Amino acid sequence: MLSLDLHPIYRNNRDIELALRQFLFAASHSGESAVEIIPGKGSGQLKRRVLAFLDQRHIKKLYLRHESAPGNEGRVIVHFREKP
Repeated sequence: MLSLDLHPIYRNNRDIELALRQFLFAASHSGESAVEIIPGKGSGQLKRRVLAFLDQRHIKKLYLRHESAPGNEGRVIVHFREKP
């Protein structure tokens, strides 16, 4: 499973958005069934930013659904549509 850890860039909004965008586009084209994004637990502010990014209309077209990882609220699992 591909993984994106946002801890090293958590302070820079522009880098976060760029990293998320590049990661999701690459993952959707690679044929992965699911990937994980690691915003960490912390105050939850970074996770809210990630979820807001994922809920944008043009980004939602890339994936099927997203969820918090069972047993670890510091991870977001993004599931993609099956490739034919």
